[in-house]
Amino acid sequence: MEKSEVLRLTGKKILKIREQKGFTQLDLAARIQGDFDTTNVSRIESGRTNPTIYTLFRIAEALEVSLADLVIDEVKD
Repeated sequence: MEKSEVLRLTGKKILKIREQKGFTQLDLAARIQGDFDTTNVSRIESGRTNPTIYTLFRIAEALEVSLADLVIDEVKD
């Protein structure tokens, strides 16, 4: 699998979980530990940036899911 596809699928999974929880991008950014901007959430969800493991960990904590839940192989629509 290409890097771009991994980033896209991971972002899509984060978006799906965020929406299931009823959070906006602003809500999620506010819940993430440390300084985090909504533009970062947008870039990650669209697969336009490669987040660090620590950033994914912080997102998982904010969404109250495991890190593994964010990095599955496929996203089912």
